[in-house]
Amino acid sequence: MNMPRNGFKAALAQSATQYGIWAGFATAYSAEIVAGIGFDWMLIDGEHAPNTVPSVLSQLQAVAPYATAPVVRAVSSDANLIKQLLDVGAQTLMIPMVETAEQAQALVRAMRYPPHGIRGVGGGLTRATRWDSVADYLQTAHDELCLIVQVESSLGMENVEAIAAVEGVDAVFIGPADLSIGLGHAGNPGHPEVQERIQHAVNATLAAGKVCGILAPNEDDARRYQAWGCRFIAVAIDISLLRQSALNTLARYRPAGAALVKAEPSRTY
Repeated sequence: MNMPRNGFKAALAQSATQYGIWAGFATAYSAEIVAGIGFDWMLIDGEHAPNTVPSVLSQLQAVAPYATAPVVRAVSSDANLIKQLLDVGAQTLMIPMVETAEQAQALVRAMRYPPHGIRGVGGGLTRATRWDSVADYLQTAHDELCLIVQVESSLGMENVEAIAAVEGVDAVFIGPADLSIGLGHAGNPGHPEVQERIQHAVNATLAAGKVCGILAPNEDDARRYQAWGCRFIAVAIDISLLRQSALNTLARYRPAGAALVKAEPSRTY
């Protein structure tokens, strides 16, 4: 059979903005619901959601029939974990807290087979090869793999030009929440210093000929980042959507003035 096509990577090569949603419930059932809504991509979060390799696999299988492209965020840059995620069929990986070009280069090697990398060969054991049914998988796998490095610290911002320039890095994703706390503005990603660093990172990524993305569930933020040049933007978080909808629904039935949980959506993400 043919190599499974990476629709997300192909979309990044086009000019249209790709709108995505964070999937944090860590279940195939909820992931499939989200996949049927029509977002361009969805982030299966293995860093802050309670995901394991088997739960990521079940979500990849659940969303496979849908047009929404899955992106998997690993909990760390561990090469062994990357190998497992690739073997179960993840084609686009996002790796958090990348701070140097050397880290980015190591991630590229983790996603490629020798002699260009260190990825181990699973052959007929792996879903990625469709159990050895994909012809020339070892020689062509990298063509359909996509590596997104997340720059979200002060050190990462200092090195963003070098990180974005690494061959094999397909995109840079900015994390406003971690960046804001790292700059001493916890809970305030809208602080002018944080915003200046974000715009600098976007410009540096574009100058390197790469694609830049960001998480921005607040509409004003999302539109500003799009205007700056971000091309794939997560504009929603499934958990936040459920919570906000539930709060708004309950508020309609509580007496005026009754004590309620804060209903304003958070801008810290």
